[in-house]
Amino acid sequence: MDLLFSNDRRGEYPQSWYAATSEMLPPFPKLEGEARADVCIIGGGYTGLSAALHLAEAGLDVALLEAHRVGFGASGRNGGQLGSGQRQDQVSLEKMVGEGNARVLWDLGEEAKGLCRELIAKHEIDCYLRDGVAWCGSNKGDVEHLHHYAAHMGETYGYEIEALDRDAFHALCPSPDYRGGVLDMGAAHLHPLRFALGLAKAAADAGARIYETSHVESVEQGREVLIHTNGGTLRAGQVIFACNGYLGGLEPKVAAKVMPINNFIVATEPLGERTREVLTRDVAVADSKFVVNYFRLSHDGRLLFGGGESYGYRFPDDIKALVRKPMLEIFPQLEDVRLDYAWGGTLAITMKRLPLLARLGPNVLTASGYSGHGVGTAVHAGRLLAEAV
Repeated sequence: MDLLFSNDRRGEYPQSWYAATSEMLPPFPKLEGEARADVCIIGGGYTGLSAALHLAEAGLDVALLEAHRVGFGASGRNGGQLGSGQRQDQVSLEKMVGEGNARVLWDLGEEAKGLCRELIAKHEIDCYLRDGVAWCGSNKGDVEHLHHYAAHMGETYGYEIEALDRDAFHALCPSPDYRGGVLDMGAAHLHPLRFALGLAKAAADAGARIYETSHVESVEQGREVLIHTNGGTLRAGQVIFACNGYLGGLEPKVAAKVMPINNFIVATEPLGERTREVLTRDVAVADSKFVVNYFRLSHDGRLLFGGGESYGYRFPDDIKALVRKPMLEIFPQLEDVRLDYAWGGTLAITMKRLPLLARLGPNVLTASGYSGHGVGTAVHAGRLLAEAV
């Protein structure tokens, strides 16, 4: 079974709030017959689109193959948080790789945020970019850990994160479930599908050839790479695997190191004045639970709430029921609120929750495994891969 087609109709975006509030690009053509390119990119999410944009701007002949539509996968379905650093916090990274390497990883994360802001401004991508991501805890220990982390980031990295006690956090987010948290105004949130579509337009305008509904069925690696799709073949001097959770069996070396998992989001009806029962500021929030709950308000006044995971090929039959449960644990006052949209998506995680960027051969590159921290990291990875070609 192929995750690309397990839960979605071929060539169609999911029925998400993101899709309902995006200005869709005209469809790109399907690859038919034979074609050639300097570089072939497999996957039309943030990684592939960023790589295509940067390679095209450098003057290379680039062809991007997407099985469905650009931004179809995790890039167009995620929680929209443009987080700081890496998926692992800096204290964990210092223990894992040492203080020097942890600093390098932090700097890469800051570059990733900066790159996203730069691309949004340069290409005038209207994706509702807003500053601020809060992290919160449901118990005293989690809150103390967050406050210690905020202090450490200020002392060691010169990076300001505001510690919020229970009263201060409740002034921001009046949920009875949380006991306090921190606020990172250097992080941000955005409309992920509109961002992906903006990157696709920028890449196409720069000269990249984008092919949609072009499912890659096999790849023959060699001095020249031969990519077989459901409609034709493409010969390229270099290939980039940018498939993340939808890699399937295309590249076993990568598939052995990343695991696809599914996550789910709902969008409520517009809340009107009741938005203040959820958030009093336009920031995104994530909690410290093992299966993270994350939420924010949309530009049209809905609660976008993510929660719940699954590990099989198929999404649950009733996503609304799955996500409503943690939503009401956090916001019991919303019991009477209607859920207008519900959707799932597939991401990829690694054992260490750090992304996998690798050269698999002289002319084969890959990036994946963003582990839920992919908005900035994937865009940045795309540029790094372009520089490595």
